[in-house]
Amino acid sequence: MHLHREGTPTLLLTVAFVGAALFALFQWPVLPQWLVFILAAALIVVLGIVIWFFRVPSRTVTTDDQLVVSPADGKVVAIEEVLETEYFKDKRIQVSVFMSPLNVHVNYYPISGTTSYYKYHPGKYLVAWHPKSSTENERSTVVVKHAAHGEVLLRQIAGALARRICTYSREGEPAVQGGQFGFIKFGSRVDLLLPCNAVVKVQLGDKVQGSVSVIAQFKN
Repeated sequence: MHLHREGTPTLLLTVAFVGAALFALFQWPVLPQWLVFILAAALIVVLGIVIWFFRVPSRTVTTDDQLVVSPADGKVVAIEEVLETEYFKDKRIQVSVFMSPLNVHVNYYPISGTTSYYKYHPGKYLVAWHPKSSTENERSTVVVKHAAHGEVLLRQIAGALARRICTYSREGEPAVQGGQFGFIKFGSRVDLLLPCNAVVKVQLGDKVQGSVSVIAQFKN
């Protein structure tokens, strides 16, 4: 496991704040000793939470041209046929994964291919499981084209706590299944838009791991 580069500024600020606060607590003990120890413990817990949030675990990536792997860690909160209006402008199967603040927040390419589309959309900060969050929240859209199976759309959606979406994909660049394409800070969601003939392998409520769990299988 290592820490994600997106966490560097936050981690440095947190370490500086916690270090200064601990120094002040023990250098100038104006509070009762029991309260000093409680506050010190709380500060260390805060630092631990920040470190935990920006973790990047070591994993064995699932790689198979016939399979679509999960773009994120979290819980499957939607599986439905929708009319996709931004890029495809036709019907697609949407599988949505909700990431809680405790999940790994790295986003992964579900298939290999070439990035054929990228666009960032400013927007609202509705809770990430809200049905309108897919079209009204701050979000980034990435489309990856597979040579044999066509295109798959990924949509990173900011939640009520998220205030920064990081997307590394750019049009014309290669995408590698299981490779990182972005990061979302704090609670958020990723929508995966698949061809209607794809066979979905997950159910509502399933817990999935990014780059590991199989979301769907392409039909030949």
